[in-house]
Amino acid sequence: MDAGAPSPLAPGLLDRADLRAALIEHDFAAVFTLIKKWGGLSQNKIGAACQLTPGKVSTIINGGQRVTSFDVVCRIADGLRIPGRLLGLAPRSWESQPAQQPAEPSGDRAADDIPWRPDATAQLVVGLTRSDLVMDRRAMARALTVAAVTGTALLDPLEGWLLPAAKPVRPPHRGRLGARDVAELEKSVRELRQWSRRFGGALRRKAVLGQLNEVAEALDEHQTPAVETGLYRVMAQLAGTAATMAWDAGLHRRAQDYYRLALRAAHAGGDLVFGANVLAGMARQMLYRDRPDDALQLVQFAQEGAREVMGPRVRAMLHTREAWALAAQGRLAGFERATARAAEALADAGPQEDEPPWIAYFDRAELAGVTGGRLLELARRDPRRHAERAAADIRTALSARGAEAGRGHTLDLIGLAECRFLLGDIVGGATEAGRAIEVSRLNPSGRVRAQLEQLYPYTVEHHASGPVREARDGIRDLLSS
Repeated sequence: MDAGAPSPLAPGLLDRADLRAALIEHDFAAVFTLIKKWGGLSQNKIGAACQLTPGKVSTIINGGQRVTSFDVVCRIADGLRIPGRLLGLAPRSWESQPAQQPAEPSGDRAADDIPWRPDATAQLVVGLTRSDLVMDRRAMARALTVAAVTGTALLDPLEGWLLPAAKPVRPPHRGRLGARDVAELEKSVRELRQWSRRFGGALRRKAVLGQLNEVAEALDEHQTPAVETGLYRVMAQLAGTAATMAWDAGLHRRAQDYYRLALRAAHAGGDLVFGANVLAGMARQMLYRDRPDDALQLVQFAQEGAREVMGPRVRAMLHTREAWALAAQGRLAGFERATARAAEALADAGPQEDEPPWIAYFDRAELAGVTGGRLLELARRDPRRHAERAAADIRTALSARGAEAGRGHTLDLIGLAECRFLLGDIVGGATEAGRAIEVSRLNPSGRVRAQLEQLYPYTVEHHASGPVREARDGIRDLLSS
């Protein structure tokens, strides 16, 4: 529905006490019944407004199905023009925007057609970061609506990653940066990356973009070969962090723009191992978008491009992404095989100092956490077969890493709560959900919010229990903030 479209509800209908009580309890059987009776809307019109089939609306009204999906609740709010506060949600975007704006185009502007040359990569960075640094709230809202690229449109332009890097075109102006400057930039990159891993992306995104823009401008000068290579490697890591932060902010297409810039910069700097890490990040994004075929091809790109130079931790991490994609395809034997390879590779890892700092996080606790997460996804389809093992792996991760792991620790807690619900342990699920909610308040990550949305339906299904009601209200508060 357009932002400026009128409400389909009769004037004054939302002032009814019985309708307001049903809304705050998310009792949509009562909500739809009252709207039909007093608002004059048919089931067809309710369904069309809320993107539900008439049959689904009928099932809800008859009590055959409860609305437990947070996404569906939001669709009902937007379709029927019900202010967020009446449903325990944040104010909806249409409450303050009189008219819908066209979607913000991707900032990479035909970047797919630009040669994989180092100087072209720096120019792309300057253009994208400048547009993002001046992005206002309205432009941000438009960017949130732009869908991520998938399939051939995503994969074909990445073929340049597998080709040798072209020689850079030397700028006419001599630069003055030295090895110490590059070292300081690398230190700053590590700090920003650690912040992103612990707290998510929204808070320091513009700091990363500003530094990325400065690095690109420094490459507009003729630096020494060693400094130039170092700057491209710094650019790659900053762009990778910018991609993660954009993703956490819900800017999925923007995240892809920065991932592709990171891959180009790693290519220009000869950092094949970090390039593989970027492709792993792109694969993870595709898995969250339910595109396992694309994800598997991205992982294979990474493995092919860096096979001869990557260390055991990177190899193990790539195997876990491969396992994730295979599990999403329903290939359980392949999932088990890739998971075993990840464990074997990690067993070969030496001291963390032997590999790049950005992969130091990947240890036995991380392997247990990501394996538990994948088993949890399988358990949603077959709880008896996978839920107990998922819970065991997640507990292993929680026992080995605490709150200092930030987002990973929070996701583990949410996952363990869902495992308990799947196993029929309602009290245990509510207890773990309470722990997860408290930690989630400190971590405003988009991925944490997505996992809480997965947990929310369990708290609606078992709302008669006091602890479960508390968990439901806590999750609703977090998702509405």
